[in-house]
Amino acid sequence: MNRTGRTLALGCLLLLQPLLAQAQAGGNSLLIPAMGRCTLNTQPQDLEQALAACQKASDEGDAQAQYELGEFYYEGRSAPRDLNKALSYFEKASLQGHAQAQFKLGTMFFHGEGVPANNIQAYILLKMAAVNGAEDALDTADEVTEKMPREELEVATQVLGQIFRKYLMELQSADGRTPFSPLP
Repeated sequence: MNRTGRTLALGCLLLLQPLLAQAQAGGNSLLIPAMGRCTLNTQPQDLEQALAACQKASDEGDAQAQYELGEFYYEGRSAPRDLNKALSYFEKASLQGHAQAQFKLGTMFFHGEGVPANNIQAYILLKMAAVNGAEDALDTADEVTEKMPREELEVATQVLGQIFRKYLMELQSADGRTPFSPLP
C-alpha cells in the first residue's frame, strides 16, 4: 500500500473509532460489532466454547450460525464429518433465505450427500439460492438441468413458479400494495 493509501486508511480508522466505541457500549449506532458472532475457525482448545456459542445463536434462530454449524459438520475438519447434522443446519438456515445454505443444500441433493440424490429438489434450491445472491448457484443449476429429463425440469419449474407466486402474494398482502409498486 502506498503512503497516501496508508494515510487514508489510518484517517478512516481514526474517524470510526468513536463510532466503534459507541457500538460496543450499546449506543445507537449503525455499526454492528462483530463480537459474539459464530466463529468456528478457532484454535483446538477454544473449539468447545465456540461450538457452544454457535449452538446458542443457532437455537435463537441465527441463520448465519446455522450455516456455520452446517459447514462445520459438512467439512469435518475439527470433528468427524456428520452429513445428517450438516443437512439439518443447512435446512434451518435455508428456510430463512440464507443463500449459501440453500446453495450447499442444493449441491447435497444434486450429489446425493447425506440424502438420496434428487435433481428436482437440487434445481429448486439452487435457483432459490441464486435469487438470494449465491453467485455459483446458477452454474450448478445448469449442471443439474443437463442431468434432468424434461419431465423433471417441468415439475421443478412449476414448483418454483408456485413458490414465487406465493411470495409475491405475501408481499402484496403485507402492506396492501402490489409487489411492483414504487417504494415509498
